[in-house]
Amino acid sequence: MKDFKKYYIISATPEEVYLALTTPATIHLWSGEPAEMSTEPGSEFSLWDGSITGKNISFEEGKKIVQQWHFGDQQEASIVTIKLHAHAQGTSVELRHTNIPDDDYEDIVDGWNTVYFASLQDFYD
Repeated sequence: MKDFKKYYIISATPEEVYLALTTPATIHLWSGEPAEMSTEPGSEFSLWDGSITGKNISFEEGKKIVQQWHFGDQQEASIVTIKLHAHAQGTSVELRHTNIPDDDYEDIVDGWNTVYFASLQDFYD
């Protein structure tokens, strides 16, 4: 199991980024795919036409999102924590993804960098 941590800059306020990450209609706008998302702890979510699925653990509006991501029959939970911080250029997004299966690590990191956050950055640029 591996962990990944990285910061991304998004040209929008933390409140706007939070809504973009938690509102199904807005997720669809920046990802180009339908999304199932709720800010109800314990609810299931699905992004990119089901290629990312999991359970929502907790939310702090405009500040923090914690999710459990599913990877097949993985024993230990893979946890994604996204923290939003005000920044001179908009929002500094602190991403921490823990317990990534070794076989999936490169694909997951590439997905964060070139798809997930790249799409969100393009949406606000």
